[in-house]
Amino acid sequence: MSQVRNMSLGSDEIDENLIALAPVPTNKLQAQAIEVRAHRVNWQSYLQGQMIQAQDFEVIREFDLAKTPEARKEILDRRGDECARTFISLMTRISKEQTVRYVLTAVDDLLTEDRQRTQLFCDSNNKKRLSPWVGFMNMLNRTDRFIVHQASRIISKLACWSKERMSSHDLTYYLNWIKTQLSNEVTDFVQSILSCLQMMLRVKEYREAFFNMDGMTSLQSLLYTKCGFQLQYQTIFCIWLITFSPELCDRMVQYNSVPVLADILAEAAKEKVTRIILGTFRNLIDKPVENDTVKVFSQAMIHFKVLKQLEILEGKQFADEDITNDVEFLTEHLSNCLQDLSSFDEYVSEVKSRRLEWSPVHKSEKFWRENAARLNEKNYELLKILTSLMETSQDPDILAVATHDIGEYVRHYPRGKKVIDQLGLKQLVMQLLAHENAQVKYCALIAVQKLMVHNWEYLGKQLTSG
Repeated sequence: MSQVRNMSLGSDEIDENLIALAPVPTNKLQAQAIEVRAHRVNWQSYLQGQMIQAQDFEVIREFDLAKTPEARKEILDRRGDECARTFISLMTRISKEQTVRYVLTAVDDLLTEDRQRTQLFCDSNNKKRLSPWVGFMNMLNRTDRFIVHQASRIISKLACWSKERMSSHDLTYYLNWIKTQLSNEVTDFVQSILSCLQMMLRVKEYREAFFNMDGMTSLQSLLYTKCGFQLQYQTIFCIWLITFSPELCDRMVQYNSVPVLADILAEAAKEKVTRIILGTFRNLIDKPVENDTVKVFSQAMIHFKVLKQLEILEGKQFADEDITNDVEFLTEHLSNCLQDLSSFDEYVSEVKSRRLEWSPVHKSEKFWRENAARLNEKNYELLKILTSLMETSQDPDILAVATHDIGEYVRHYPRGKKVIDQLGLKQLVMQLLAHENAQVKYCALIAVQKLMVHNWEYLGKQLTSG
């Protein structure tokens, strides 16, 4: 992997050899493919029933007799154009699922054996002014899942391995289909779809298109389902591929990816999962165009205790030298950032992570006295995040901390009450007075008192005497 990385780091394009790092997992689809290959189609009956043409019969019969990759190569070298045309013709003329399964598996196999064969389908369809994947796209609407996913595998190979790139219309359709399939509860099929996406995202234009249709949300939603390590690996692999585009790295800040990746890193039992997370973290530091983006990601990694995990990893032996290199790189970078990290930087990172906890800054009188006014920066960005958390979070600790912070902001910023009214926060605080959690209710009560009372010393005495 290190050699591949060295070839890739300086470019937005990802070397095609990276695909070798992501083998398709063993699953039901593979088991079904073995059964399909063993099936013998009675092509003679299709010919007699005039369902296929004589030329297609001749080609497919000869291809069927080729039992080895070498034999298939000889036929494809000699009459590759005819084979491609025949496979496309059979798909459009035959509706029987078992036969369509056989045709698709044969096409997938011949492309897997030699990716240059994608050009056969390009040349065949170009004569009809059609895209090479158009016939296979129609298969995505079939009810047979094996057919659907074999077609998807072929589409991704044609889209990535051929010289022709998908049009905006076809790409949008296919990537939207992938997004829909990612919510499928059948694990084996999700693995298959992720394998297709892993291939698609190696192409810069495809990465950008997937990102622009909010693909990151689909990927992170999958990670939050507590899926098994194989799905974790494939999903994070997709995120890792996205991080090879510097402009997308800058835009990834909005998706708050570090917390879930840090959580998985802390629990990862498989070396390949650890490797791909560290590679993603390194890209999030190496790739962004904006220095502010690097700062946000670095602070988030520090806040979510990545340095602690790196310390643990330093004491382990790994077969993959990339892990060791990434651990060293990240440790040095984050340690340097930690030295420069102010208490306000720490607070910003925590709020933006949307996972508030009772860290020391929240209850520091000095912190609020010095930094309350800074919550107004960037058009009240931090206050708006606190507002969102109070509106949507179901976590009592997050609600309690957010409410406490609103009270401290009002207490230490002279015009805080006016800002709070403008943002609608006062009403949210009042609503939390009726919250079922005692801590939330208490913090809301204190915040309301800070909103109402001007004499803070008097309030302090009242609370003490109470």
